[in-house]
Amino acid sequence: MAESYVKGYQEYPEYKDSGVEWVGKIPVMWEVKPTFAIFDPFSKKNTDGQETHVLSLSYGNIIERDVETNFGLLPESFNTYQIVKAGDIILRLTDLQNDKRSLRVGLAKQKGIITSAYLKLATKSEIEPRFAYRLLHSYDTTKVFYGMGGGLRQSMKFEDFRRLPILLPPKVEQTQIANFLDHETARIDTLIEKQQQLIRLLKEKRQAVISHAVTKGLNPDAPMKDSGVAWLGDVPAHWEVSRLKHVANLQSGIAKGGKDLTGKKLISVPMLRVANVQDGYLNLDDVHTIQIEPEQLTRYSLKNGDVLMNEGGDNDKLGRGAIWRGQVDSCIHQNHVFAIRPFRIEPEWLDMLTRASYAKFYFFRVAKQSTNLASISATNINETPILIPSSQERSDILDFLEKKITHFECLERKCLKQINLLQERRTALISAAVTGKIDVRGWRAPEAAPAETMAQAAEEQA
Repeated sequence: MAESYVKGYQEYPEYKDSGVEWVGKIPVMWEVKPTFAIFDPFSKKNTDGQETHVLSLSYGNIIERDVETNFGLLPESFNTYQIVKAGDIILRLTDLQNDKRSLRVGLAKQKGIITSAYLKLATKSEIEPRFAYRLLHSYDTTKVFYGMGGGLRQSMKFEDFRRLPILLPPKVEQTQIANFLDHETARIDTLIEKQQQLIRLLKEKRQAVISHAVTKGLNPDAPMKDSGVAWLGDVPAHWEVSRLKHVANLQSGIAKGGKDLTGKKLISVPMLRVANVQDGYLNLDDVHTIQIEPEQLTRYSLKNGDVLMNEGGDNDKLGRGAIWRGQVDSCIHQNHVFAIRPFRIEPEWLDMLTRASYAKFYFFRVAKQSTNLASISATNINETPILIPSSQERSDILDFLEKKITHFECLERKCLKQINLLQERRTALISAAVTGKIDVRGWRAPEAAPAETMAQAAEEQA
């Protein structure tokens, strides 16, 4: 797959064995030197507190940290942080065995301070910082770091990889490779952002379609009436306007650690948490278990058709939920996840109503706000306005929405596939360029070309 992404680029005329297992051959004019010969690991602490520009490593980028809104997550003093300058390489070499997905290498583009838990490397004169960053980034994405440190360590220091082989082209060539990768990755990142924008638009469109269908119906000529709810407006005249408490029962979940179970007979059961309940679907990849008394199983068990709803979260996730279909046997739910059991309407109809914009507005309106989070009480959920068309009309609307949502999800999957292809191309290009598998010495930045050309090429190559 990776080779298909670098088609069209020339190889170097002559190669030699690098002596590095994960690199293989390199151009004959390139050298291989140990890390300690190329980088300076010296770290200067911010002991006097003069530097206040706090930086953070996020998704492989060094960004400015917002110390105002993240006050509760920051240390009392930044005097233990280390000072970094533009051109320094930052590596997060902690939790190596448990986290094999995060991007661990970043390039500082401004002066500031960053936690001393990260390793800072200053480049020496023989290596271009941008090339060094791309090379170590490639080592990161090909999982080179995870084979170091004896396999059992959760973190590494400079001493653990001071002899890590560093590929060293001639300095002018390093700059050329860095320029090539800056240009090409910027183009790919632009395409990825366009796909992400399209996904956001599709989600907005899906939200609008759901909201209109469950509040206005499918007949544009239907007589309307005032719903009696200010933010809901007019609804079809023949629809009933009720409250959730009149069409469903709400079951609260179990509070973890709220009861002393010492000496009690206990059973272990799976329990759904907030993280399991997403917007319109359930993520059951990581379902925790909990010790409870046998009689509590009946009290907190989920039943097929329960509409699950999160008690809290940020404003975008407030009240999000999905339908439980008994995917896990003998499963209960924690107290931050409500189980709503409808008896007058279908679970699917209640699910669509609670995903509509008017319901989300209601949840936000009545939620208890604290910092960046909010929570809804069972009492307020029970007062949620519920619209009830006839059984046949509900069925028609649900059929319509199923087709529409399926269409939107299909388009989203295509966007995600395109994003994955572009990310694979990005990774392959970086790896090929910094290891000398392609020769970009004759490359020159082309004039602006339609960005869609690259997207089409990536899809064809896949």
